[in-house]
Amino acid sequence: MFTLHHRDSTSNARRGTLTTPHGEIQTPIFMPVGTQGTVKTLHPDDLLSIDAQIILGNTYHLYLRPGLEVIETFGGLHNFMQWQRPILTDSGGFQVWSLAKLRKISEEGVNFQNHLNGAATFLSPEVSMEIQATLGSDIAMLFDECPPYPCDRNYAEESTDLTSRWAKRCKEWVQNNKPEATDGGSQLHFGIVQGSVYADLRERSARALVDLDFDGYAVGGVSVGEPEEEMFRAIENAVPFLPDDRPRYAMGLGTPPQLLEMIGRGVDMFDCVMPTRVARNGMAFTFDGPMNFKNARYEKDTSPLHTDTHPSILPFSRAYIRHLIKAGEILGLRLLSLHNLHFFLTLMEQTRSAIEADRFSEFKDQFIARYKAHNI
Repeated sequence: MFTLHHRDSTSNARRGTLTTPHGEIQTPIFMPVGTQGTVKTLHPDDLLSIDAQIILGNTYHLYLRPGLEVIETFGGLHNFMQWQRPILTDSGGFQVWSLAKLRKISEEGVNFQNHLNGAATFLSPEVSMEIQATLGSDIAMLFDECPPYPCDRNYAEESTDLTSRWAKRCKEWVQNNKPEATDGGSQLHFGIVQGSVYADLRERSARALVDLDFDGYAVGGVSVGEPEEEMFRAIENAVPFLPDDRPRYAMGLGTPPQLLEMIGRGVDMFDCVMPTRVARNGMAFTFDGPMNFKNARYEKDTSPLHTDTHPSILPFSRAYIRHLIKAGEILGLRLLSLHNLHFFLTLMEQTRSAIEADRFSEFKDQFIARYKAHNI
């Protein structure tokens, strides 16, 4: 399932291949987020044009809308959204954190007032696994509790142990039901390491999950408002206890420099809404730092967005893109979303090459220095 091809001699960065029912994924990889069965503003052909190897869907949101009966009519999420490459679905555990004011946690699961109409909604380890089985994703995440930041030691310990008990229930459901991805092939399942900022809890969580023998392991509870150094520390406190022969996934990250820092610490997979979210606010990522197209400096700029942009964006001037953003035109959001995801995936491609050449540390340092210089 996961083949480790090479370890960078200058860091803990790894180069691998993850095999799923809908194809192979070359790691390290960034995964565009398609919360409601679509990556915002982009057609599936756009995603193919930037070689998006895998995208995400959201269990909680798809469960509410359009609902499982609709998706089941199409035989799974792949056919419903016309995407035949791999899909990873989160478990709904992130919504346990993000919708804290609308839910109540118990040993059995989580009762929500859903954010659409306030109706009672229940998620548990078994319900989450069943939903993801119906979605037919290639990779399904285990149901967990993502603790807030900050949280005290007692809460973190209780939450971590609850996540471990829920993981056992997820494992039992999977063993009893043997879910498949859309159109066949065994669905893969990733455990999620929790433990907040407490090193011993991260170790405890990782060891408990490894004992249950999952197909991959994620580090959760990061990028929830903690300082960057705590984010890095959470990875450092979890990765040493995860097996080498399984993929490692840092959830909900992050800025381009953060991705490279995480790769240098042994992480293989990432997702984040940032590329499309900031695009909707007029921001573009480039190798020379971020660009804010609401800035007046681009009003008459005849240059292309960047020489490293997507080919279909290259003909448009910075002035035109700024006009689209200022006018609220959808094309502007589409162009910047496509550009940003192209940038993230190009960065991952270059990172894989640097690892294979045993020059990842040099590549990381040079990229970050150039990125933070803000030349444009």
